[in-house]
Amino acid sequence: MTTVEFFKRAAIVVLVALLPVMIWFLFDVILIVVGAVLIAVLLRFVAEPFTRWARFPDPIALVCSGLLTAAVLAGAGYLFGTQINNQLTDVMQRTDTAVTGFVQQLQKSPTGNLVLQHMQGGGGVSFPSFIGNLFSVSISFFEAVVITVIGGFYLAAQPALYRSGLGKLFPRRMREEANETIDDIGVGLRLWLIGQLIQMVLVGALSTAAVWFIGLPSPLALGVIAGLAEFVPYIGPLIAAVPAILVASTQGADAVLWTGIAYLAIHQIEGNVIVPLIQRQLIFIPPAVMLLGIVTILFVFGGVSVIFAGPLAVIAFIAIKKLYVRDALGERTVLPGEDKPKS
Repeated sequence: MTTVEFFKRAAIVVLVALLPVMIWFLFDVILIVVGAVLIAVLLRFVAEPFTRWARFPDPIALVCSGLLTAAVLAGAGYLFGTQINNQLTDVMQRTDTAVTGFVQQLQKSPTGNLVLQHMQGGGGVSFPSFIGNLFSVSISFFEAVVITVIGGFYLAAQPALYRSGLGKLFPRRMREEANETIDDIGVGLRLWLIGQLIQMVLVGALSTAAVWFIGLPSPLALGVIAGLAEFVPYIGPLIAAVPAILVASTQGADAVLWTGIAYLAIHQIEGNVIVPLIQRQLIFIPPAVMLLGIVTILFVFGGVSVIFAGPLAVIAFIAIKKLYVRDALGERTVLPGEDKPKS
């Protein structure tokens, strides 16, 4: 072994050893990149009808996609923004009141005080403060959103440029395999995002109708919370049920019972009807793999990582299936977007 080869291999070992450390320190940046990729995927998806049916050039179709997406969001904000904002404020106040009452009940018993010591860690329990802590990242949440959106537009405008640049980071003998993996991950994220958007709309509508029928205040806000929480598979629905039950607790025991039954029924409909239909047509990831992946990401990187834990789990699942199961082991397996297993 020559000296040059020795130093080259030593550098590779050092880089591999430092990779987990770099991921840990740059995780906020990784979240922004994942968010930008998802926005780019969404913009490209909305642009497809303009290029396929209207025969628009790609740049014009992308501009139309951005304008259409912005118009839909602006229209929804104009029609429902004030109502949702008022109802969200009401939900926050009611949940804070419910949590305060719950804490007061626990303080009346020694066992309850012991539980509070573990829950509070010396601080107070507050649903609004929990939401505030969720978005307290190293840079401001607003700045991260702006950077993510701008990055998403750049990625959507020239996807081939960034794909080619990322592929060139790998040695020539690995470049083709790396490009194939990037393409497979892109297809998987596209299918996963479409499926999640469908679930978000359906579950949000069902939740709004259910809490309105039960008679809870602020049904639209609770439905929006339920729909947005669907972006995080499995864990999101549990999070969405908490404010609904807390709001119901301010209306009496019957409201709590019916709210719990309603959310359980919606969860069963989602798990046994909506999700199987979506997975059959779009993308299938074993539930245990997705759940354990999300929980692992959440525990390793903290609460803010839950926002993009789903797509991160999808990326890891596809990369392992492509690079290890298919390419390294030579097993025949199906990747998202494929009809038949390949080896």
